[in-house]
Amino acid sequence: MARGHAKPRTSPGRSKYPVASVQASDTKRYKTALVWFRRDLRIHDHAALHHALREAQSVHCAFVFDTEILDRLPNREDRRVEFIWHAAEELAASLEAWGAPLRVLCGRAREVIPGLARELGAEAVYANHDYEPAAIRRDADVARSLEQSARVLHTYKDQAIFEKDEVLTQAGGPFTVFTPYKRAWLAKLRPFHYTAYPVAKYRASFAAGQCPRRPALEDLGFRRTNLTDMKLPTGMSGAQRLFREFLERIDGYQERRNFPAVRGVSYLSVHLRFGTISIRELVAAAAPMPGPGAETWLSELIWRDFYFGILHHYPHVEGHAFRREFENLGFENDPGHFTAWCEGRTGYPLVDAAMRQLNQSGYMHNRLRMVAASFLVKDLHVDWRLGEAYFAERLNDFDLAANNGGWQWSASTGCDAQPWFRIFNPVTQSEKFDPGGRFIRLYVPELSNIPDAFIHAPWTLPPLEQQAAGFAIGRDYPLPVVDHATARQRTLEIYKSAGGGDEE
Repeated sequence: MARGHAKPRTSPGRSKYPVASVQASDTKRYKTALVWFRRDLRIHDHAALHHALREAQSVHCAFVFDTEILDRLPNREDRRVEFIWHAAEELAASLEAWGAPLRVLCGRAREVIPGLARELGAEAVYANHDYEPAAIRRDADVARSLEQSARVLHTYKDQAIFEKDEVLTQAGGPFTVFTPYKRAWLAKLRPFHYTAYPVAKYRASFAAGQCPRRPALEDLGFRRTNLTDMKLPTGMSGAQRLFREFLERIDGYQERRNFPAVRGVSYLSVHLRFGTISIRELVAAAAPMPGPGAETWLSELIWRDFYFGILHHYPHVEGHAFRREFENLGFENDPGHFTAWCEGRTGYPLVDAAMRQLNQSGYMHNRLRMVAASFLVKDLHVDWRLGEAYFAERLNDFDLAANNGGWQWSASTGCDAQPWFRIFNPVTQSEKFDPGGRFIRLYVPELSNIPDAFIHAPWTLPPLEQQAAGFAIGRDYPLPVVDHATARQRTLEIYKSAGGGDEE
């Protein structure tokens, strides 16, 4: 293989037998190895860590705050960086309790990791798969650099149950529709696939040493955010706390998950994003559990694998429509409309509440992600890529595959997407999923005194009742930036002219 096309050497992620049967006396392949933590900030059920400890006599651990990523962030108060920093601190403390120092470094990971491997005399670097195109290119660079000094990069499946070509159609191609993919995924699933990778039993292989000084958040060039005020639990312990709480109410997940004012979802997405909890642990709990709550939640976890697969098989979706005929829809892309959407002042209360929740907390309820995305594209006629980029900048749990998949679903440009002629009505969505306006009032306090009957469409509140409420539409809260019915008709024309065909 030419050096210019070197790829990370990968392993299938599992031995022939369940991992619990592998003995600690396995022959060691390497004298020294380095485990490179990335989006897997935990010590339990960790594929790369498990394999390194089994296969090397002495194992070092490192995490890199990659400046290639950090330098592109526009805001020095980024909740994700602070979340990662807290997670890395807990990871370091947990490893230190086992006598294993964690080197927390800052720099270009593609240079730092090969340099550290040379410094430590590590013959191999172990890491887990990352499916994003930029990460794949980075890993290829690391593999080439290691190869030049007779070292090797091993990577493993860890953040998905099934990846790449593991779930295919009977014809041997990738699925592009979720329901048959889910059926095939479930048919393939065995307890083996969610068996945890043991780590603690091999901890004698950790390299001993003093824990080097770790950078403070400020050393990275970032400032504290409102993450602590939000009471978002961080790190492995935070993930376990949320998971335990969710299991107590999982039976009601199917009914409660669509209501943003209700504590119905797991709130684990950011922990899955940064790997402070294992996807195998979640599936191990949900798969055998009876009832529609667990079944529906498992389905959401399968969507995650599905979108990883779409990004793998169709990398053009990063920046382009999956459905080529919708690549260049005739949107006006009015900058004023986009700004109103970003700032939560469109005049549609549920949309505005959703956007303000995002801006204030970095979180947005999944139902509201669909509503807000649909509104931007199909009411305001703004290209979905602008909304996707805004979410990518603001979401704590931003994941390229899921974010892209969700936006293309809402914009009807993706695989198995919402049909282009089905357009969310922001008022009826509000009436259905926030019937008493509890969520709206939380994030749009200027509507606090509006009666329930008008909270979803405050422009319909009669003038005398506005006066009685000490409220004036257009003064205290904006009039709708567009008329939904008119915007809907324009959307149908845009998609039909682009080759969408007739409405069904």
